[in-house]
Amino acid sequence: MSPAQLAQEQLIAYNERNLDRFLACYAEDFALYRPPAAEPVMRGKAALAAHYANNRFNLPGLHAELLGRLVVGSKVFDHERVHGVRPEPFEVVASYEVRDGLIVAAYFFDA
Repeated sequence: MSPAQLAQEQLIAYNERNLDRFLACYAEDFALYRPPAAEPVMRGKAALAAHYANNRFNLPGLHAELLGRLVVGSKVFDHERVHGVRPEPFEVVASYEVRDGLIVAAYFFDA
């Protein structure tokens, strides 16, 4: 899969709340960053699985709406509107770094 196809696959899995399909897009040593923090807020596929199982995929109104996508080499930048996590929808830019066909790092920037 190309980086854009991989980003799309994980977005589809997210919206379906399909944890196995979602996790298949991520490397075992995945790291999640929330700038401006320099250190990851989450490390590893197991931590990712636990977080999404307990804090996202259990939310009935969860849905991410893709507003725009930019691909630069192995990096994908998605502008999304997220529903069902907070009382009101919010926008975020999610940047995915792809290596060897898997997402190795993600950076989430709140609006």
